Order: sequence, then structure tokens, then C-alpha cells
Amino acid sequence: MVRVPGGTFLMGGDDPDGRLEDGEGPVREVRLAPFMIDPACVTNAQFATFVKDTGYVTEAERIGWSFVFRQFATRGVMDATVPGAPWWVGVEGATWRSPEGPGSSVGDRQNHPVVHVSWNDAAAYAAWAGKRLPTEAEWEMAARGGLERKRYPWGDELAPKGRQRCNIWQGRFPVAPSKGTVPVKSFQPNGYGLYNVSGNVWEWTADWWGTEWEPFAEDPAGPAEGTSKVIRGGSYMCHDSYCNRYRVAARTSNTPDSSTGHTGFRCAALI
Repeated sequence: MVRVPGGTFLMGGDDPDGRLEDGEGPVREVRLAPFMIDPACVTNAQFATFVKDTGYVTEAERIGWSFVFRQFATRGVMDATVPGAPWWVGVEGATWRSPEGPGSSVGDRQNHPVVHVSWNDAAAYAAWAGKRLPTEAEWEMAARGGLERKRYPWGDELAPKGRQRCNIWQGRFPVAPSKGTVPVKSFQPNGYGLYNVSGNVWEWTADWWGTEWEPFAEDPAGPAEGTSKVIRGGSYMCHDSYCNRYRVAARTSNTPDSSTGHTGFRCAALI
């Protein structure tokens, strides 16, 4: 894990292309105690160790299916879809072991982020590892890497000097070919040593979803209850034509029992 020094930072954003409905703003002061956070998302290899040690069965495995990007789905396709997002389909047998459904595996993706894990699955792994999921504020402070009021973990330009800095959608969405996830330590880390906090996979946080803020907060933990958990960072499916949520201030949510082929997690801990 890497140490984040804590202190006060400016959380949230007022990007002109931001999403007011997502509660990205207003920009506000947040003070955090120092904490530790994983430099990268939990990998398939790490999750396999957890499963071997505990016998844990993920929610997707118990339910029998999960959501897969349509371009990747070849077998086991169900009628289950996401309203307004026809590029998602339910696939029988899609799990962390078989990300695209029957016939697929993570054999050559041991260092890729584990996917098809719900918030509940992620929390179970974190507890086993003696850690926890980061609060949303911790996640954002760590993702900013010590920079203030920047759009991305490396600055304000998406591709400085024409160099790609994160795994997001390339080409016209959703018809251009996608390579899906990449290894968790792809691209250059940010100022705190964190990899892929923009793109690759969405990351679960500890907080319930909410959009109301105080102008100053100390070690905030989000609403006391809710129906959805905050996810951060965007994924390999994000594109500025419909979902530019790979910006550091961007956020969205999902229910804690949901699993998809583009959501993973990293863990945190107090010092």
C-alpha cells in the first residue's frame, strides 16, 4: 500500500462539461487523516487467493449471471438489458472467473483487475485482507495525487503531447473494437503512486450515494444509509461522447449487489 499524507484538499469539481445531476460540485474543503491505499486495483490473481483461502462465492456466481459488454458476449446471452444502454446484456455464467461468460477465462489476465464483483464481494475481500474500502473522499484525494483542481490525475490535458494516459474508449462508441481491461499497473502512476484511477475499471467506495455537501467536512463518510454505493474513476467504456466520467471529480453509483464487466475495486486502511 502507499501512504497518503492527509490534510485539507479541495474536493469536487466545476468542469464546464461536468454533470450537475451527479453532485460533482460545489468544490469544497475536506480534511482527512493520513491513510493507506492500494496503488492498484485488486487483480484476478489476488482475488483467486482470497477465494482459495475462504471458499467465498461471489454474488454473480450465486445468481448465475452478470452484465457483459455486448461486443464481448458470444454465449449465454439473456434477455436482461439495461434501459438506455443497449450495449449491456445479461450473460449466464459471466463471473470473475469467466468475464465474458462460458468459454472465457482469466488465465492470461492474472494481473488485470478483477471484475464482476459486487460492492458486497469487494467489502468481503477487504475484510479478509485486513483492510476496507476507501471512503469517497479518500479515493478522490488519493486519485488527485497531490495536484489541486486538475481534471485528471496528471493535469488538465487528457493526452499530453499526444500520449494516452489511461484506458478509456478509443474511436466511435460503441461500435469501435474494444480491448477491455488492461493490467492494473498500465500507464504512469500519479503523484502518490496510484495507477489507473482514471479509466480501466470503475472502483467501489465505502460511501452511500448522496449529492448534498457542506462547505467544509472532516473525514466525511457519506450518508448514513442509501440504496446505491458510489463508484469512481470511469472505465474502458467511458467516452466523451456520452460518459466522460474519467475526470477526477466525476462520480456515479450502483446498487451494492450489482456486478458488471467493468467494475472492480482497491482497498484502503488507516495508518
